Amino acid sequence: MLTWLIVLPVLGAVLGAVRLLRRRRTRHAFRWLVATNLALLAGACVVLATALVAPARASAQAAAAGGVNGSALIGAAIAVAGASIGAAIAVAYTGAAALAALSERPEMFGRAMVIVGLAEGIAVYGLVVAILLIGKA
Repeated sequence: MLTWLIVLPVLGAVLGAVRLLRRRRTRHAFRWLVATNLALLAGACVVLATALVAPARASAQAAAAGGVNGSALIGAAIAVAGASIGAAIAVAYTGAAALAALSERPEMFGRAMVIVGLAEGIAVYGLVVAILLIGKA
């Protein structure tokens, strides 16, 4: 499954690039780009369905054998990914605002770093949730 996760987007990007290079008409290229994106979306949905079904079977077998619960691991991965994306967005906005404030008033360095640190805390919360989920797996 990991091979499909790597090969499918690369294959779609290569096919799209080759198609765009062969035909320079923008309207036709746009249609091809939309069709490529839809094909990639369908492939990603198939891979996602496979990824969601396979751990359920594996977790049932692992539960019978006393192994790791796959659903908890997927939940931990989602928690870390979501928290990281949220922290990145928060740091982008607060960091830009902090730099703007520091350029006008350098004495606000401590306050600006606290606010940016709070935005970073979102990622730490996601990591803590992931550790708790992995501990229960």
